[in-house]
Amino acid sequence: VCPFSMSVVEHVREMASAGLHSNVRLLSGLLLTMSGNNPELFSPSQKYQLLVYHADSLFHDKEYRNAVSKYTMALQQKKALSKTSKVRPSTGNAATTPQSQCLPSEIEVKYKMAECYTMLKQDKDAIAILDGIPSRQRTPKINMMLANLYKKAGQERSSVTSYKEVLRQCPLALDAILGLLSLSVKGAEVASMTINVIQSIPNLDWLSVWIKAYAFVHTGDNTRAINTICSLEKKSLLRDNVDLLGSLADLYFRAGDNKNSILKFEQAQMLDPYLIKGMDVYGYLLAREGRLEDVENLGCRLFNISDQHAEPWVVSGCHSFYSKRYSRALYLGAKAIQLNSNSVQALLLKGAALRNMGRVQEAIIHFREAIRLAPCRLDCYEGLIECYLASNSIREAMVMANNVYKTLGANAQTLTLLATVCLEDPVTQEKAKTLLDKALTQRPDYIKAVVKKAELLSREQKYEDGIALLRNALANQSDCVLHRILGDFLVAVNEYQEAMDQYSIALSLDPNDQKSLEGMQKMEKEESPTDATQEEDVDDMEGSGEEGDLEGSDSEAAQWADQEQWFGMQ
Repeated sequence: VCPFSMSVVEHVREMASAGLHSNVRLLSGLLLTMSGNNPELFSPSQKYQLLVYHADSLFHDKEYRNAVSKYTMALQQKKALSKTSKVRPSTGNAATTPQSQCLPSEIEVKYKMAECYTMLKQDKDAIAILDGIPSRQRTPKINMMLANLYKKAGQERSSVTSYKEVLRQCPLALDAILGLLSLSVKGAEVASMTINVIQSIPNLDWLSVWIKAYAFVHTGDNTRAINTICSLEKKSLLRDNVDLLGSLADLYFRAGDNKNSILKFEQAQMLDPYLIKGMDVYGYLLAREGRLEDVENLGCRLFNISDQHAEPWVVSGCHSFYSKRYSRALYLGAKAIQLNSNSVQALLLKGAALRNMGRVQEAIIHFREAIRLAPCRLDCYEGLIECYLASNSIREAMVMANNVYKTLGANAQTLTLLATVCLEDPVTQEKAKTLLDKALTQRPDYIKAVVKKAELLSREQKYEDGIALLRNALANQSDCVLHRILGDFLVAVNEYQEAMDQYSIALSLDPNDQKSLEGMQKMEKEESPTDATQEEDVDDMEGSGEEGDLEGSDSEAAQWADQEQWFGMQ
């Protein structure tokens, strides 16, 4: 081999290790053309190196399909190289040794190929290429990637094996620990795999408590998870940890305690102004409370941090959804799923938008996928049950609500969800009443239970009981829906002035609350009958329900119709 080829390949290698990717791409591209025109110019090992460095530069430019083709050619070259080196006995030439040592690792090439395949959403190909690496040669990062891919593909046993292999090699791989806990491996078993490290390193005693906390998270035991993380958070060394605060905020949200959830998200955000994780849930909570200006500001801020994460798109989608712009919400949700197919919040947003546009069967697919990804999150089941109720499939809704009640346990949330379905069937009204009373005994301030109980009392025209229930619930909290329903009940008993006050409070909490506006308009009409004719039918303009109702398509439908290609699941 001529000295030119030796030195030029070394130059390419040096530029690659120096991170000069654009330079490597240009030079290696030219050298590979020369090699094609004169096969004697470079040895097989040099061709292999040039192909790998060229592929690496393509990978760096995010040209993943092109990179895969070049990595494949490199591996074929390596195979040919292995055959020739087996055939030719070693001549004892010392010069070959350093060259063979600095050949790019074949295993690293396969890992890079798998990364390309995941970026191209070809998970099966990624699994196939990594599966082909013998177990003993798999590095921790290969096992970690395999574990995640297996988990996504539903191959739980293989995923558990790979996560355990990561922990065997790196016992402080906390994400691998979370992976195992999410696959129902017992906390004690996971802790036993890290116990030697915990005992040998000072100031790591908190780790066993950390594992215990997330074991509770993944079994859906929100109360014990909250208590355990709070105990960790109080320890001076872990106080003000953004990850722990984010987990706490998420747990309060799952437990239906939106007030504390928002507080914890705000705390985490103040500590880390660049925080992205969990901000989609935070945006959703703000939107639910009618704080649409805050949601808009949060979305803008997140887009400035990164538009390559699902969260900013979801937050922006929540703003659109709660502004009744469902086509836009659908597009933004689809864009978020495209960026992260595991984003539960994006699936819920897209599912809710589809449901409100009357595309219930498509919505059901999204809620089912959300349930698969987050089997302990009640809001995923709520979305699916709302779809069943919207399509009058009361039987399916009842089966699902009963399953949730059995699997997640009898708490205020699951009792209320089951009662919600029972309210839809005249036969099970009494059962709904019993379930709601149980829920309110457990948590007298649980807003969803209070709303459903009020709905039941309204049907029975027990307005005084309803007023007492709502006043009691509003003693320690302020909520737009509760104030509005109290206004409706006060109208029913002719307490017009106080009803007007309640509607005003509701609108101060959420200026977009259509029903409070309608309540006020009705009362104003009754007070000044001369204006009534002009304002006739104003209150029939909107749909009758909460955000779950099927509103018609919105004015932007045509504008976003050409975005249909975004809407399909990947």
